[in-house]
Amino acid sequence: MDLVFLHGPAAAGKLTVARLLGARLDFGVFHNHLVVDALLAVFPFGSPEFVRLREEFWLATFDEAAKSGTSLVFTFAPEPTVGEGFAERARAAVEQHGGGVRFVGLEVGVEEQERRIDLPSRHEFEKLTDLATLRSIRAQGRVVERPPVDLRIDTEAVGPEDAAARIVNRFDLRPMPPRRRW
Repeated sequence: MDLVFLHGPAAAGKLTVARLLGARLDFGVFHNHLVVDALLAVFPFGSPEFVRLREEFWLATFDEAAKSGTSLVFTFAPEPTVGEGFAERARAAVEQHGGGVRFVGLEVGVEEQERRIDLPSRHEFEKLTDLATLRSIRAQGRVVERPPVDLRIDTEAVGPEDAAARIVNRFDLRPMPPRRRW
């Protein structure tokens, strides 16, 4: 089982690359906003309940996927409400069942990030789409724990198709057998 753990700032292209990887390898795409948006329907972002349940759901999914040999792509945006050591807890959940985690850091420059922040594709989920909010977050300069990086990709210099190909090649990822989705 492989967990491709894509991480980076808002508008770095995480979901775009994840979807391309998922389609190419028949890996499930377990992106950040599946859980975040579900929990926002009940709890405020950053509340103790939200933070606890978000991590529990993420880790339980990694654990069950690893147990069943189901590879997946996970997208993650480091931010202050994520508990310290999360990436290592994710690794432990997967490795305890013989799986492996491939940490991929996606990067984007400030100007390009600001250009992308309000693209129509970012409105599909409750993603950050407001430039003033992005700038305010950046100005706060809060230090957040960053996951490890086994492969770093600048999404300004590399298009999403090429980024997906680099990930597949770097980690010698093999497609999963076709999954039944229903």
